[in-house]
Amino acid sequence: QVQLVESGGGLVQAGGSRRLSCAASGRIFSLNTMGWYRQAPGKQRELVATIISDGDTNYADSVKGRFTISRDNAKNTVYLQMNSLKPEDTAVYYCNALLTPTWPRVSKYYWGQGTQVTVSS
Repeated sequence: QVQLVESGGGLVQAGGSRRLSCAASGRIFSLNTMGWYRQAPGKQRELVATIISDGDTNYADSVKGRFTISRDNAKNTVYLQMNSLKPEDTAVYYCNALLTPTWPRVSKYYWGQGTQVTVSS
């Protein structure tokens, strides 16, 4: 059973920082793209950032220069360092990973349960 477990959410003041973590666990054969998405109340889920296994990254324009995604392949963990937070960053943040379990050896996307980040003004 593969699962993604996020941590690090909470309440932070505008201008502050927060670091999210997401660890993939279970019988994993390979782990490819990992990323973060977010969903604010009344809005659709949107991409925040992704990182592939060789470290190449992609960011939403709204977070470029403020957020940094990184990963530790040895720990099957992805991080999101969020700096200069704004009230509009308030959302539930979801971890996402394209991975292949040991069995069945079929690649598919997995989602974490989400972690709330609230930025107060």
